[in-house]
Amino acid sequence: MSDHDEAVAALKRLGLSSYEAQVFIALQRLDTATVREVDRTTEVPRSQIYGAAEDLAERGLVDIQQSNPIQYRAVDLDEARTRLRERLDREEDRAFDYLESARRERADESEAQEDIWTVQGTETIDDRVVTLIGDADERVVFGAREEGTFDDAVTDALTAAGERGVAVTVVDGDRVRERFGDDVSFRATTDAPNDERSGRVLVVDADTVLISVTGGDGLPAVDHEAAIWSAHTGFATVLVGLLDVWFDQYLEDA
Repeated sequence: MSDHDEAVAALKRLGLSSYEAQVFIALQRLDTATVREVDRTTEVPRSQIYGAAEDLAERGLVDIQQSNPIQYRAVDLDEARTRLRERLDREEDRAFDYLESARRERADESEAQEDIWTVQGTETIDDRVVTLIGDADERVVFGAREEGTFDDAVTDALTAAGERGVAVTVVDGDRVRERFGDDVSFRATTDAPNDERSGRVLVVDADTVLISVTGGDGLPAVDHEAAIWSAHTGFATVLVGLLDVWFDQYLEDA
């Protein structure tokens, strides 16, 4: 691509049409010129030069002298730079004002919705668990049937939460107790109903929950896992309340 073509492409990115960019470059070379003179130095059809020059004038990039024939002169480059920057700023403000309005509309619509999400696959669920633990302010309760779901990332997230003052409780964590320090407490289940497909449960603060199930398709349980999770919703708050009742009934200090 030639320097001229690159300049045309750059001016197009700044909001000019291809014809406007080529006419503007021609006028920079010619200083003051008629349509015929511009036609000699560009590949823009003469019939299009008039419209391009008028559009450039409306943008404040070209001055028009009402002589016979009409002559056109490009404004100083510093002035052109300022005009183009101001135009870009206006377009940016207009675009982001609209985006902000769209975001507010979405927020208004979502006030009546309950966001309940599903995730599949142990690694994907691990990532979600780590993220939710990272958002904890007051407490985390985490329990898992399979030791494999206590991977390093989840363990590190629980440890970090405890170190920053979050009350962290691990349920049935005797198998992994040695991985944690004094900032994590442990509780054990007593007489709880046994469900071989239950995977793990995570409660964060009073309004965030994740529950998974495992097994199926002939795969080892830890390799086939699906979960639902919800955060900062009425659904999550209600489910956390029900889980807290279950915890009180079936958990004891370990």
